[in-house]
Amino acid sequence: MSKWTDIRDNTVKTFKVDTVTEELKNKVTQKVIDEVIPPIEEVTDNFAEQIKAQAPSESGWCRIRDGIVLPLLLQGCVAAFKFVLVHSLSSATANTTTTA
Repeated sequence: MSKWTDIRDNTVKTFKVDTVTEELKNKVTQKVIDEVIPPIEEVTDNFAEQIKAQAPSESGWCRIRDGIVLPLLLQGCVAAFKFVLVHSLSSATANTTTTA
């Protein structure tokens, strides 16, 4: 086998989880909120700023698309995704403390 195949197989074995607990799901969700979402927000905001800056040089539908539709759509999707993760995490934490 190639070295890549060995690395891949060992990685899969290392990260194989037999049981997924509520604690594990909460930790993964928190990591996504803390470490994955911020760079996505930064890239999305940067892209939105650039296309908004280009909007005045466009005409017709392209001006509306670049000035309003795309920035709103992109930033709205990221915000909605973050909102769902944050509230699912707080909901899961509230359920854990209620049942305990």
